[in-house]
Amino acid sequence: MSQLERITVDPQQCGGRPCIRSLRIRVKDVLDLLAAGASNEEILEDYPLLEAADIVAVLEFAARQSDHPILRVA
Repeated sequence: MSQLERITVDPQQCGGRPCIRSLRIRVKDVLDLLAAGASNEEILEDYPLLEAADIVAVLEFAARQSDHPILRVA
């Protein structure tokens, strides 16, 4: 089941960057922590307002952003 509804974009918040449940915690911040080797448990400890499903939503969002059509030029 998709968790993308947890990702919010509001032009008045964080410069319109994708956030998690309007918490002012940017998707990019969580992705940076994961890329640096932080575990889900460490992230949830550091950000007590986050839920495990939020991390799943961040990963799903990133995966969908990286999928793009391949354009072929004749």
